[in-house]
Amino acid sequence: MSQPHPAPAATDPAPGGTIDQWRLAVLSVWHPALGAPLDPVAVVGLDLRPGAQARVHLAWVPLAFEAADPWRELLAGGVTGELLDHWAAQHTTVAVDFVDVPEGAVDLAHAAGLVLDELLAEVLPNLPERGEG
Repeated sequence: MSQPHPAPAATDPAPGGTIDQWRLAVLSVWHPALGAPLDPVAVVGLDLRPGAQARVHLAWVPLAFEAADPWRELLAGGVTGELLDHWAAQHTTVAVDFVDVPEGAVDLAHAAGLVLDELLAEVLPNLPERGEG
């Protein structure tokens, strides 16, 4: 009888080539005090491999529910790489900023979570209040 293979440890890197087919972006909305779409509300990860089981992963910024309304409306119909490119090219009250896959990410959800952690630790604490500025 064959022994089951152990699950990969959380520190194991993603299988070779997988990371090259992941795409991560920070989704931002208009920040009234800054007068630009610089208020991050979510991180979206896309797995572009054919047949990938978890093709999209969203990690929302906590306590930004109302501010994230524009993105929830845009994403309601689904998200693709082409749509992200389209939204990134627009100059509106929302913004898409593509980011590199963090080193050590083991899967798409982990990669998006690492980017969200960085936003929570380094970016959001340095933004002014969302006042009507």
